[in-house]
Amino acid sequence: MTYSIDYRKQVLSSINNGMTVREAAAFYELSTSTIHSWKLTLAPKSGRHKAPTKIPDDALIEDVKRYPDAYHYERARRLNCSKTGIHHALKRLGISQKKELSTSKSVSDQKRLNKKAASIII
Repeated sequence: MTYSIDYRKQVLSSINNGMTVREAAAFYELSTSTIHSWKLTLAPKSGRHKAPTKIPDDALIEDVKRYPDAYHYERARRLNCSKTGIHHALKRLGISQKKELSTSKSVSDQKRLNKKAASIII
């Protein structure tokens, strides 16, 4: 949970008015490390400003273009990382692809046609 800047200023002003950091932490039910970090930077962090280190975005985008129906474990093997890392990188890039029966590796075309024919007959 992020505290508002007004609340942070109130806590810091009570410290400036004679209260110790420990007393303020006990009074406002905060940790002392939180108050010390507010002394350094008053504004809350807006997000993570760090480039991805394990999976380069351009390599992942190229892999998605070359192998659009690949599973996460297959991409992970090619890019030398984990399945979870692939999942988070695809989510970060806003890439989500839904499997279709016509392109799925697990269902052959004959099975798909038999299911379609059976549903038409019924």
